[in-house]
Amino acid sequence: METGSRIAVVGATGRAGRHVVDVLRERGHDVVAISRSAGVDVITGAGLTEALEGVDCVIDVSSTPSPDQQEATEFFTTSARNLQAAGAKTGVRRMVVASIIGIDASVAGYNAAKLAHEQAVLAGPVPVRILRAAQFHEFVEELASWGMRGEVCCVAKMRTQLIGARVVAEGLVELATGDGPIAETAGTPFAEIAGPREENLAEMAQLVLERRGHTVRVEEVSDPANPDRDLFENGGLLPGPHATLAGPTYRDWLAGTTA
Repeated sequence: METGSRIAVVGATGRAGRHVVDVLRERGHDVVAISRSAGVDVITGAGLTEALEGVDCVIDVSSTPSPDQQEATEFFTTSARNLQAAGAKTGVRRMVVASIIGIDASVAGYNAAKLAHEQAVLAGPVPVRILRAAQFHEFVEELASWGMRGEVCCVAKMRTQLIGARVVAEGLVELATGDGPIAETAGTPFAEIAGPREENLAEMAQLVLERRGHTVRVEEVSDPANPDRDLFENGGLLPGPHATLAGPTYRDWLAGTTA
């Protein structure tokens, strides 16, 4: 896709979306920022067809704050259908969707909703490329805040290969434009991107809490009621051998942030 292409970003004000907008503009593309604050709603469809007029490609990094599987599934499948319908009507040539590594085996929660999202968007007429990413660096502090219980912070046991949202944004743009190393690999269904090495979520949570001046003790917890427990704990969220690995590590990323 040539420099100067008109590319729409769904979820443009979100954690990853704002980075996608920045990367596209830095690389000379015309960006259509799609968000409710911009007057476009992918759930009701309000303003969506008008926003996609003249757009060559859509990059979807939208999300929902609810971890509830049913609520998140309804959000993702509705937005997928609306984007596909509006994209087909306006002549969009390609859609690129951000997803999560390892969700094929997910049966509950947000990850299962993202799997339904993939299936819904792939069922539409506009060709789709999916980039599955590992958990973001930026999520660690948020997850730790949810687990605060007085002098203890409870964090789910998880093997992951953390990556920065900016690096994922660069990968999404490369997949959208064909300008870079990110691409589907023969014999694998989707491209993947992850950080340079495996990291333990609880250990990374301890790092960020100490950096922020907290004195709580982080405890790693295993929830037997979570149907996806084995997926989280036994490497199911780690990238496959074909994945693109990109730095920095979480420790190096954290060293470059401000409190």
